[in-house]
Amino acid sequence: MKNILLPTDFSKNSINAIYYALEFLKDQECQFYILNVQKASSFITDDMMVVNSSTTIYKTLINAAKKSINNIITTIEEEFENKKHTFHSIVDYDNFIDAINQVSKNNSIDLIIMGTKGASGLEKMLFGSNTVRVMQRCKAPVLAIPDRCKFKSIDTIAFATTNSKIFKPEEVKILHKIITFNEASLKILHLADQNHLAYEAFDNLDFLDANFNNVNHEFIDTPSNEMFTIVHNYIQENNIDMLAIMNKKHSFLERLFTTHSVERFAFKIDIPLLVMQYQ
Repeated sequence: MKNILLPTDFSKNSINAIYYALEFLKDQECQFYILNVQKASSFITDDMMVVNSSTTIYKTLINAAKKSINNIITTIEEEFENKKHTFHSIVDYDNFIDAINQVSKNNSIDLIIMGTKGASGLEKMLFGSNTVRVMQRCKAPVLAIPDRCKFKSIDTIAFATTNSKIFKPEEVKILHKIITFNEASLKILHLADQNHLAYEAFDNLDFLDANFNNVNHEFIDTPSNEMFTIVHNYIQENNIDMLAIMNKKHSFLERLFTTHSVERFAFKIDIPLLVMQYQ
């Protein structure tokens, strides 16, 4: 794993994700790209604002963001003193997703690591909206770090899949790398409900057995309205340290990120979530 993108809005949860990444990858040679994205609404508050004034405000905000990132880099370099890690500062003025995809392409990003927002009151959601959009629309795999989640050893990873498509080696390459350098075991949770044929791609079993060591398969038939509870219970009962899923339309991911009331789905992910992308 070489090139890691760390988006930040300088919030506590985004800084927490940066610290998690440094611990998670402490033994890996990495180039870290710390990215902040500014947008027009950040500084244009009056349609009648003159160009020179808006340009000055724009430069001020960009410079402030660059200074904040440099302060973060200085702090973590002094704290960790890890010669295997190199840091780069990027401030972009763009649509958030477009900026993520452009930086990912230009720097051959292997993994995006970003924080998720905490939940409160009627605004309770599984993840912050930016994290959801990155998972759904960005091409690089994403590792989402829950608010206040601190690094601990990754011994067991669960891969929840509906098996609706045969996997390609490049699609699960990041999962293989994470399992390898953590010497972790993999539990594959095959899910099925009435809306899709989970066991259509039986070749995935042979593929996963051939490409991963120490694999355990479990098959679960479940109505879609119970899927979240079942996965949550599986995580708790099996001491899972990380959950991995594959992103595609009408998938487990899509249903996971739909906003539901806590009363309907008592599902809270408090471990890192790895989202891989179909190629």
